[in-house]
Amino acid sequence: MTSDDLLAVLAAVGHRQRLRAIAELAGGRLYVSELARRLEMSRPLLYMHLERLEKAELVVSNLELSPDGKALKYFELAPFDLHVNLATIVGAVAQDTEGPVNMKKGTAA
Repeated sequence: MTSDDLLAVLAAVGHRQRLRAIAELAGGRLYVSELARRLEMSRPLLYMHLERLEKAELVVSNLELSPDGKALKYFELAPFDLHVNLATIVGAVAQDTEGPVNMKKGTAA
């Protein structure tokens, strides 16, 4: 990984809405409309965030047709492991919704 790659990843995860998207996708792949509903975000804004995550190779997308012929764009996490990894992000999002949590040596409790 180059420093540019690392900076792209850090910039991609350096936004609360993108962290929330990663945390939602931790449960499995979702199509954009469902993810937007869960995050209470407009689809255009969500697409902007997902594009940033996709460029950093943290998520991947696939276009699929539903049985009724509608095109659905699905997103899912790509495997990644950083010092700030998936467990850290999911834990941070959970702490945002649960309030202050005691921290020990910089890791989530």
